[in-house]
Amino acid sequence: MSAQTRNGKGAVVGVDLGGTNVRTGKVLGQEILSSRSRGISGQAAQEKVIAEIMETIDAVFDGSIVGIGIGVPSLVDVERGIVYTVENIPSWREVPLKDILEKRYSVPVYVNNDANCFALGEFYYGQGRGYRHLVGMVVGTGLGAGIIVNGKLYCGRNCGAGEIGTIPYREHTVEYYCSGQFFKHRYGIGGAILFERAQKGEADALAMFAEFGTNFGHAVMTALYAYDPEIIVLGGSVSRAFSFFAPAMRDKLRDFAYPHALERLAITATQRPEIAILGAAALYFDARA
Repeated sequence: MSAQTRNGKGAVVGVDLGGTNVRTGKVLGQEILSSRSRGISGQAAQEKVIAEIMETIDAVFDGSIVGIGIGVPSLVDVERGIVYTVENIPSWREVPLKDILEKRYSVPVYVNNDANCFALGEFYYGQGRGYRHLVGMVVGTGLGAGIIVNGKLYCGRNCGAGEIGTIPYREHTVEYYCSGQFFKHRYGIGGAILFERAQKGEADALAMFAEFGTNFGHAVMTALYAYDPEIIVLGGSVSRAFSFFAPAMRDKLRDFAYPHALERLAITATQRPEIAILGAAALYFDARA
């Protein structure tokens, strides 16, 4: 981490680009000092979306900024900062975002997948502080993961190291059974509605989450066999229901081949709703670690 930033003399801008909006924050220490968000014109030309992102950066950018990190919902050429095929933004097929933003702001810019940013955010700012090996699993409409190995983000050669959701499982993929898609495909119900019903103690809703938890235990075991982390942190909309599917998930984990490893494993849900912005900012620190 930059000594300048660590001592409170420099801030980093974190940008969380989604399919329908962009959120940006000025991050110093453990806090977001100022922020801006807005909707994006997802069906518009590439240049218009970039201008909308820059508008939110301009709102928080000042002379104290030493770097910019941006998380995007797609694969990225991390070294060159090129973004490929962003879901819900058809014009973004191959965008040299790093070069564009560095020319405008004259500070280092780092671009990465949003799940990787989530893992970094938890490592630097959240539940993963104090650990060296972490898997961050984003459980929403899809399933993605970010991997921290020995205190550094591990992306793989093509930024795909955490694509656990695409692994075949049963008749489909892990993501099909271990994300919000499961409730839609299996029961024709949205996860948010099911969560409300579970909070009321409705038996059928609790049973659906238990079934989901059994499936999700398989996803967790996949992460354990592949990366052997100290902690797994869950984010995304479905993670809000963690207490409802955690018992069935833990029952499934009894099938894991190395029970002594489970005794040393922590599994928890994120506690910081702004973790996406913080995680994007953490790209700056990871590049200097």
